[in-house]
Amino acid sequence: MEVISTNIAIPTSINWNGEKVETGIYKTPVSTSLFLRKSGVKDDHVIDQKHHGGEHKACYFYAANHYEYFKVLYPNIEWKHGMFGENLTIDNFEETNIRIGDTFKIGTAIIQVSEPRKPCYKLGIRFNNQKILNDFIQSSYSGFYVRILQEGEVKIGDSLELIKRNPNDLSVEDVFSLLSYNKDNELLKQVIREEPLLSEKYRNSI
Repeated sequence: MEVISTNIAIPTSINWNGEKVETGIYKTPVSTSLFLRKSGVKDDHVIDQKHHGGEHKACYFYAANHYEYFKVLYPNIEWKHGMFGENLTIDNFEETNIRIGDTFKIGTAIIQVSEPRKPCYKLGIRFNNQKILNDFIQSSYSGFYVRILQEGEVKIGDSLELIKRNPNDLSVEDVFSLLSYNKDNELLKQVIREEPLLSEKYRNSI
């Protein structure tokens, strides 16, 4: 699992339902490394800090191998890394194989998987189609947010090196599946509510 793109955003003004809204969804690739801080990625811009950024959403990871699925659904988009608002595009991973609470070293940083990404209307703005929200949920390709246990620098070519596996076998996809095919699975909901390494806000939303 290797970094193939580092992406940051500058604030962009958009019109949404007749109102001017600023967003940081327009991430674009940069040639420089990223410095991962506990509060977020240095020089990145998180506008809606109520729902994005902060300790449990300090950095967002997405897999490049998932892009092919969406390119079929949205062939007319000008595709580039950062399309899903991710800070770090990783060449290949599956959410079924990454557990909530898994700890990795990447570059000089140490990170811990905290939650899957729930899409909001701003992803629909990025794709110029709100249908992407449902397509994203049904795909199970959520990517994941992390908390930063040790601040550090990450560059293209750095690899995710597993340091510690959460003994609780609760994958990122298990949690994300509550938005789709497992939405009525009360047993799974209870297991997820009891996972201490899933962010508290996400647990409380279940």
